[in-house]
Amino acid sequence: MQADNAYNSVSFLRDWKNNDKYFEMLKLVSSLSKLFSESSIPYIDYRLVENLFCKYYYARNDARTCTAYDARLGTLGVGIKTFILKNGSSLEKIAEFNKLRTSLIGLHGIDLARKIGIFRNARMQFANDAFNVEKSCYHIIGRLKNKLKVFNAEYDGIDIENIHVISENSSSIKFEDGKNSYSFNWSKSVLMKHFYVSSDFRDVDISILEDPLVLLEEFFCKENLDIVARPKFKGIDYVILPLYSLREQEVPKCSGLNQWNAKGRLRDYDEVYIPIPRYIHKNYPNFFPNKDTPFVLKLPSNETLSVKICQAGGKALMSNPNKALGDWLLRKMLHKKQGELVTMEDLNKFGIDSVMIINEHKVEDNMPIYSILFCDEYESFGEFSKIE
Repeated sequence: MQADNAYNSVSFLRDWKNNDKYFEMLKLVSSLSKLFSESSIPYIDYRLVENLFCKYYYARNDARTCTAYDARLGTLGVGIKTFILKNGSSLEKIAEFNKLRTSLIGLHGIDLARKIGIFRNARMQFANDAFNVEKSCYHIIGRLKNKLKVFNAEYDGIDIENIHVISENSSSIKFEDGKNSYSFNWSKSVLMKHFYVSSDFRDVDISILEDPLVLLEEFFCKENLDIVARPKFKGIDYVILPLYSLREQEVPKCSGLNQWNAKGRLRDYDEVYIPIPRYIHKNYPNFFPNKDTPFVLKLPSNETLSVKICQAGGKALMSNPNKALGDWLLRKMLHKKQGELVTMEDLNKFGIDSVMIINEHKVEDNMPIYSILFCDEYESFGEFSKIE
């Protein structure tokens, strides 16, 4: 908790409507309602409301302590509720007495109502004693069509002496105590309370997004994510490089991923490169740094390699040391043994045919940063040439 921003019992009760960030977040998460519901009434999970309240009011989260309060602000205990409002009110659960049900058997009328009141008050007192709570309130998120109505309500104990029964049948009893009206359901051993909108409330207008998945897609394409999703602009944000020969429709036996098998000199078994077709440089001349200029390549695991464009015509993406790329591609990813050729069957087994190289448009220690992801879509990318 940040002490300078912390609320206490007095400041919260006085200033709760002025916490614009809290209401902004309620509005934002409610706009995503169609992830869960087709209704025009915003959907917002009660656990999420509890978390938002505790984060933006800097409250202690007691929602999972099985006590009478969901949050605390100093000596203020807060019960947090979210529900649909109908005609400005709602009947909501405030306590459950399953383990005390046998103590209620045989009781009726005023005796039953008073016993329920005693149980309710005892739980409140237990929480007050445990957490040094001196005052309490409910914080309510009322849900209506395209709107939230947020208000606080009194969190009262039941006035045992002033209870009078409204109605009773075999399934429930309804009673009031001069301040609040209650209903107890026998089958579920649940005590419910009528909540009414207070005169002191704040409305939050909600525009529910028609397709919130589009927003999520956009978010997960942002450059600042650790694992980069689909970037937007071909040749500016990304290119796709084949791991096989376009002419032969096979992984070459003496180049590319099998460069270690080339003739002429003794080579390390991890010596490889990723081929760069000529049309990449022709059509996207500014995508890669100049030949022999080192840059950072971030692997999907967030490990990094130092790489550069090499060979005549810049036809190869290689690492320094060169065996670092081979160790990652051949040993860790394709699980090939030393001296074992990579084939098209290997690529097909893993559902890949290419790699996406992504320009993150960032620089670290004067070196540009790129990322690499595996993909299986070279045919759709390489429309300029099928044989280069």
